[in-house]
Amino acid sequence: MFFEENSMKTTVTTSMFFSILTQKKTSLALLVFALLIGGVSVQAAGVLNTSSGGYLVCVNSKTKVVTYPGTSTCPKGNKKLVLGAQGVAGVDGITGAAGLSGKDGTNGKDGKTLWNGVKDPESTWGAPGDMFINSVTKTLFGPKNLDGSWPAGVSMVGPAGATGATGATGATGSTGSTGASGVAAPIVTGANCIGTKCTYKIGDTGPGGGIIFFVDYNDQYPGFNYLEAAPQSCESASKTWSSANTDVTAARGWAARAVGAGQANTAAIKAVFTADNSTNNAAYFATSCSAGGKSDWFLGSLGEMKLMYDNLLGVGGFVENYYWSSTETDTTTAWSQSFNDGTQYPSPKNYTYYVRPVRAF
Repeated sequence: MFFEENSMKTTVTTSMFFSILTQKKTSLALLVFALLIGGVSVQAAGVLNTSSGGYLVCVNSKTKVVTYPGTSTCPKGNKKLVLGAQGVAGVDGITGAAGLSGKDGTNGKDGKTLWNGVKDPESTWGAPGDMFINSVTKTLFGPKNLDGSWPAGVSMVGPAGATGATGATGATGSTGSTGASGVAAPIVTGANCIGTKCTYKIGDTGPGGGIIFFVDYNDQYPGFNYLEAAPQSCESASKTWSSANTDVTAARGWAARAVGAGQANTAAIKAVFTADNSTNNAAYFATSCSAGGKSDWFLGSLGEMKLMYDNLLGVGGFVENYYWSSTETDTTTAWSQSFNDGTQYPSPKNYTYYVRPVRAF
């Protein structure tokens, strides 16, 4: 069916009239449908002209003529019809169920490890690809080879820089007041005199050819008056504390750390490790020293080694490294004294450190 005007055609389908049935009065819709079927003349322009998107047509109640006004209103005496208007949007549908969780991904490979220690790495340490830093010499080793060996180390210490220019001399400060006189140390006399000299002071050469590093001016220790560090000729650069991880409870604890405990600690260590000798046991090596013809050398306690470090800085030929004490920490470790910065560490008994024997007299 068509509405014709000025050679333009507007198609009116059956579905369009069913829309009329739902929006207008039934009688009017039937009337329009009948007029269209009967060929009643219709005027239309063929474009949308309502805000809802449909066609506005007017039906003359008397003449039965359907017109398309081109405006939003119909003339008086006409019925108003909207054809093809867009309906109201429907409500949103229900949200679908969540999907299943995906599978976990596989774990990535472990990364390589950077180790550090106070000596060069051994072949049993680390895994291929690992790195190692000697914190004493500042040498970097690695990555470790597939055959278990470590490549030659590379020093991380750069070359010394050029000497800077001398700074200007500062102004002379004012002279301070004279301090009060100190109290003189007591002198060891009588039966305690050694040879022709009634007292040793710290830094003197002792009877064993070593260096005096402690004087008991206040008679705190009834068994001795002096502690002497062995000469450098009696020092070892590479000894383990013991050959195995075995308890030496008599050399453990606060009392075993004290000044004066070194000789007893050494005897307790040798009593436990009877199969050891001076090649694999720091205590055995200390007692093997015969410097100055003396045979009473021992491995100093932690307190004695700390006095040796504090009182002999710069003398005695010590190296900036770790020295063993005779004080045990636990089953697997013993105390070491750093002659680099004065700190003390519980170190594994199979580490190889320096040994400097001690004697008391």
